[in-house]
Amino acid sequence: MDSTAVVEEEVRELVRRRALDPTADGPAIRRLVDEVIADYDERTLTSALPPLADPRLTARRVYDAVAGFGPLQGYLDDPEVEEIWINDPGRVFVARRGQSELTNTILSAGEVRDLVERMLKSSGRRVDLSTPFVDATLPDGSRLHVVIPDITRRAWAVNTAHSFLYY
Repeated sequence: MDSTAVVEEEVRELVRRRALDPTADGPAIRRLVDEVIADYDERTLTSALPPLADPRLTARRVYDAVAGFGPLQGYLDDPEVEEIWINDPGRVFVARRGQSELTNTILSAGEVRDLVERMLKSSGRRVDLSTPFVDATLPDGSRLHVVIPDITRRAWAVNTAHSFLYY
């Protein structure tokens, strides 16, 4: 297990123990991530734990994984990214300044389902066999559209676009 995964698991365990809601307690989660990273750094001095190569990057990745939308969060935060879509877990695209580009983000089918579940949580909407497509709004106002098999051929199709595109 790499150092970021260790920190993430420790943060998740503390979130559970302290009964924090990652979607509602953002500042508390940020403080918790910082505390865990400081503790982890201290433990690397006297143990065989691998050191953190970049504590700031680790903090960002762990926060995004626990309280954000994981590997998609950076795209959601990038003001140049107008749209994100996934037609297959191994192919995540973004539109930047009107141009489509294939990213180097590769997800598993399970990661796509988990991300969609987290994205839909704040909207109160769901997607399943009885409701195989859904439109929802993310907390930042972005639009989210999801379609699952059997409506799609084999993989979940996910699209999110910043709300400013429609004003």
